[in-house]
Amino acid sequence: MADAARAHSGFPRHTVGQRHSAVVRVTHWIAAFCFFALVISGTNIVISHPRFYWGETGNVLTPPLFQLPIPASRASVPTGYSFSLPDQNGWSRSLHFQSAWVIVFTGLVYAGYSLASRHLAVNLLPNRSDLLRWPASMVTNAETYNPVQRLAYLIVVFILLPLMIWTGLAMSPAVVSVFPGLVTLLGGHQTARTIHLFTTLGLFGFLVVHVFMVYRAGFVRRTRAMVTGELAEVEGER
Repeated sequence: MADAARAHSGFPRHTVGQRHSAVVRVTHWIAAFCFFALVISGTNIVISHPRFYWGETGNVLTPPLFQLPIPASRASVPTGYSFSLPDQNGWSRSLHFQSAWVIVFTGLVYAGYSLASRHLAVNLLPNRSDLLRWPASMVTNAETYNPVQRLAYLIVVFILLPLMIWTGLAMSPAVVSVFPGLVTLLGGHQTARTIHLFTTLGLFGFLVVHVFMVYRAGFVRRTRAMVTGELAEVEGER
């Protein structure tokens, strides 16, 4: 209805061009919904024991590396609060594991497509022109990502997401029993849990900045581009 209204509103509308391929759009939205589910479920898991350690072991009798200033959902965990939150650990763990496996397979599809279609080389890797025109090339462009965007996406796709998956697998007894090196290389289960937290915070920070930049660039048309694949522009529209 809104688009129909604009069509008759007198505002000119034209298509800038193909912005996102179908694979990029589908994997983007699957990853977005999975990350939302991971944050919600992960928060409930953390609340059950908001103390973090370094090394292989850690429990209520072990001095923590640091402690989140929040109440726990288990009375046995010392937090300084005189009450406990409702325990949501059951459904949270199930949702967390299911969402994690979906995002793993989605990431593999995206990585494979990026290499095969040259999406990585064309849209994500900074090119010589970007580096020569720095910082002028940082200005947002309708057809291409600027160098800061390229660097941010590379860090997320090839560093933060793989690290989040790695540390998540390292906390799974079933996985570690088959691949013990996953946790050994990190220095222990508790180290993996702590790194997992900071990696998640890094991804959440990226999400906040990403949404803000989409808003600044025109939330409606940029979101539509991630749905339809085409970056259409309507004069006066944000």
